Amino acid sequence: MTTNTRWFWLALFSVSCILLYLLAPILLPFVAGALLAYLGDPLVDRLETYKISRTNSVVIVFVVVFSIMLPFFIILIPLLEDQIQAFFKKVPTYLTWMTTSAEPLLERLGIAVPAIDAESVGKTLSQEWSVAGSFIKSLIGTVSRSGLAVMGWLANLVLIPVITFYLLRDWDKLVAYIRELLPRNVEPKFAMLAKESDEMLGAFLRGQLMVMLALGAMYSVGLAIVGVNFALLIGIIAGIISFIPYMGLIVGIAIASIAALVETQSFMMVVWVIVVFSVAQMVEGMLLTPLLVGDRIGLHPVAVIFAVLAGGQLFGFFGILLALPVFAVLAVLLRHAHDSYLESQIYRI
Repeated sequence: MTTNTRWFWLALFSVSCILLYLLAPILLPFVAGALLAYLGDPLVDRLETYKISRTNSVVIVFVVVFSIMLPFFIILIPLLEDQIQAFFKKVPTYLTWMTTSAEPLLERLGIAVPAIDAESVGKTLSQEWSVAGSFIKSLIGTVSRSGLAVMGWLANLVLIPVITFYLLRDWDKLVAYIRELLPRNVEPKFAMLAKESDEMLGAFLRGQLMVMLALGAMYSVGLAIVGVNFALLIGIIAGIISFIPYMGLIVGIAIASIAALVETQSFMMVVWVIVVFSVAQMVEGMLLTPLLVGDRIGLHPVAVIFAVLAGGQLFGFFGILLALPVFAVLAVLLRHAHDSYLESQIYRI
């Protein structure tokens, strides 16, 4: 590779990073649409093998996915709304328990606890909830206070399926077009790296999404069986953040344990909470992850946590969404760079 070529790629990479940073606030629907299109492309390709046109295949995938998800959300959202309402009403009770029971115990252990005015926080939440009344009223109030922000959020929400549809319809053409633009001398190397990255990303994104859904369901059902309040809400939260290694487990146990202790005043309920999460983790480790994700990822848990935190720090929620896919690709590149280094004259000196 000549010096001019190296400078060209360095300049292209630098400009791309700067544009990503500057355009991050508007890129969320495009990144979400691209990820959804990437996830849906194998399904569309499979339908094309049955002599169905690309556009019709995309329409079929959209209709099937929408038909599956709509009843799910129709049932889930009202249940979640009820649990969120009940949770807000219980927050003052939890804060009171923290100040009267947990805080003295932590202080005896030498752990400093910030002062929390439970009564003041409780009154504030009660006033806010009485004004809002429900999720819909709260949304209307938010629109009245910051209409532009909410309109922007709604616009992004509408844009995601539109962007997903067009990207999914033209996905193969876009991939072929990018491949044609590559210099001929580097195209085979790029194609090999892209294939390995695709295998890693496909295994991670599709598999991890299924693992998150399965964990959320197991957490929710298990906590409901042992009698923990807000089982659905806690299970969904723990399942969603389980893509960060051990974070879903830690946060889920902490929230469920506090809810169980406040409601029952029995440490036996905490034991049952730990049993629920332990069983779910064993199922994930021995069955779900090997079956759905496999061993092709090779991303160290500490590296995953760093990637998520770094993405959030640099680009906000857009960065969190993009962190793991980018890191998975970088892992492939770093592995090849490592192999090239071991074969180089620099290493053999």
